[in-house]
Amino acid sequence: MKKSVKIIMGIVVLLIIARLVLPYFVLKYVNKTLADLDGYTGHVNDVDIALYRGAYQIDSLNIRKVNGKIEEPFISIPKMDLSVEWKSLFKGKLVAEVVCTRPEINFAFSEDENASQTGVETDWTQVIKDLLPININRFTVVDGTINLTNVVSQPSTDLSMHNFDLEIANIRNVVVSDNKFPSPVKASGDLPGYDGTLTFDADMQLLKKMPDFNYNLKLSNLQLVKLNELSKRYGGIDFEKGSLDLVSEMEVVDGKLQGYLKPLTHDMQIFEWNEGDNRTITQFVKELIAEGGNKVLENKVKDQVATRIPLEGTINDVKTGIWPTIIGVLRNGYVSALTDTFDNTLSVKEAWQLYREDRRKQRQERREERKENREEKKAERKK
Repeated sequence: MKKSVKIIMGIVVLLIIARLVLPYFVLKYVNKTLADLDGYTGHVNDVDIALYRGAYQIDSLNIRKVNGKIEEPFISIPKMDLSVEWKSLFKGKLVAEVVCTRPEINFAFSEDENASQTGVETDWTQVIKDLLPININRFTVVDGTINLTNVVSQPSTDLSMHNFDLEIANIRNVVVSDNKFPSPVKASGDLPGYDGTLTFDADMQLLKKMPDFNYNLKLSNLQLVKLNELSKRYGGIDFEKGSLDLVSEMEVVDGKLQGYLKPLTHDMQIFEWNEGDNRTITQFVKELIAEGGNKVLENKVKDQVATRIPLEGTINDVKTGIWPTIIGVLRNGYVSALTDTFDNTLSVKEAWQLYREDRRKQRQERREERKENREEKKAERKK
């Protein structure tokens, strides 16, 4: 009995010593791993070990570009939790889950290599494997920030995303199903540069070298006046007011894609007589013509101009259909207003079917309206 007690006490003492010493060795290992990145260097302030759930937390992870001119770190993560995914362990699969809380990524693009910060120099999947040497099955981002405000372009654009949440589940296909896209992905965020929001839902097959996926994407309430720097440069016009929604569905299998983009502008105004002295004659004419086209093609009931742009081809060669796009504008303006919902159709053929169905419905409504008018007239004559 005394021998058993001594053995148990010895094990407990060893676990306590391991718990006290292990964070030191893990911290040293993590910092060594981050210091050896190609073109970047990283550092972690502290590491906490949670033996009871097979996890460790990294505190204040910062990764910076070596010899870079950008002051902000490329990646900054205040808290990163790496742990065994227990529900998968009960299914006989040893996989991990990672949760990043309030991460921040700062991108910059420039012809000057030292002023550019894109992360392409390093294989980040290998870095994660080094930090957690078992396959990741779930990856989560909570309240993240992606900054592209340092993008060097003419004109410069603010493509930052705040309040970014992301969840990728079943990455290693632990939950086996007949679905050809077994990994669900959900993301959302705010676009402060345009006062809009992003929502993204997808199902993916991530075990392939080139992943397959099927996504629904929606950009909502982008303010057109915030796009004026781009519209002036590439279109020679600017907006006085209005908003833009962009809806898209896409499916990619073995590098082949089909889908669509559906832009919808609301309450759009391009031309204004008293705009100021900075407008050139050319811009005046362009904006006047654009405003005229806007009024002609506008759906009067919804106060919107919209279309559906089909996309087909491959990842490296995406083709759009001109005539379906034109038909989409006319359909929205004169047949049936497009909505900011998903069509659940991808091909050009299906888009044409939608147009023809709208036309049939409109003709049927007109016939019913004429029939009602005739019946009313007959009733009046009888009186």
